Amino acid sequence: MKKTNAARILDRLKIDYELKEYKVDLNDLSAIHVAKDVNMDIKTVFKTLVARSDKNDIIMACIPGDDELHLKKLAQVANFKKVEMIHLKELLPLTGYVRGGCSPLGAKKAYPVFIDETALKWPKIAISAGVRGEQILLAPQDLIKAVNATVADLIK
Repeated sequence: MKKTNAARILDRLKIDYELKEYKVDLNDLSAIHVAKDVNMDIKTVFKTLVARSDKNDIIMACIPGDDELHLKKLAQVANFKKVEMIHLKELLPLTGYVRGGCSPLGAKKAYPVFIDETALKWPKIAISAGVRGEQILLAPQDLIKAVNATVADLIK
C-alpha cells in the first residue's frame, strides 16, 4: 500500500491514523458500499463533497456517507449567499482527485473545509485517503485540526 498525499500530511503533522483498504466497485462508488466493505457504521464514513460559491470560491464539505448536503446551511456557514455542487468533470482539475477518492486532505489547493458536527459523536471517522480503495480512520478532532475545518450542521 503506497502512502497517499493525505497520509503523508498526517505523518508530517504527527497525527495518528489507520489505513483501511476496500474493494473498489466502479458501478458503486458510494460511501454506503465503502462502509459495508470496511465494516463500519455508515454514519462514521464521511464523504467529501466539493461546492462552488456565488463568488466562485471552491469549498469542501465532509458529511456522513448516507446523508445529503444541505446547500443553504453550507452557504450560510461559509458566508456566501449561495453554493452549488461542482460538475463532476471539474473534480479532478480542481482537487487532483477522482470521484470516489476525494479527500479533504492534500487537494491541489487548501480549500476551506466544513465538517458536519455529527463527526464529533464518534471516536474515529473514515475519510478517503485520496484514492479509490483506501480510507483513513482518524479522530474527528485530528481531522479538524489537520485541515483547519469549520464544524457545523451541514445535513438535511
